[in-house]
Amino acid sequence: MNATPRINDERLYDIVRSPVITEKASLIGEHGQVIFRVPLDATKPEIKAAVEALFKVKVKAVNTLRTKGKVKRFRGTLGSRSDSKKAIVTLAEGHSIDVTAGI
Repeated sequence: MNATPRINDERLYDIVRSPVITEKASLIGEHGQVIFRVPLDATKPEIKAAVEALFKVKVKAVNTLRTKGKVKRFRGTLGSRSDSKKAIVTLAEGHSIDVTAGI
């Protein structure tokens, strides 16, 4: 298996931007998963290393999904939302992250 990449401390805080707090996110939280917003250029090994370092937990798997920005109208003018990326982090058995508390 590949070794965990070395990441400096500033990049750790850039990778994990914020937790996603929605009804769906709280439902999968019961299964030991947490959803975070991450930058578009973040890779799965980087996300795993950042979550393990910041929250002191063991990560079992990382799944990512990219959402293309929609074109929306606002007061008759066209605008577009920016692209975004989310990471669904599955934690190892016995580990948990309280997203309501800060780092």
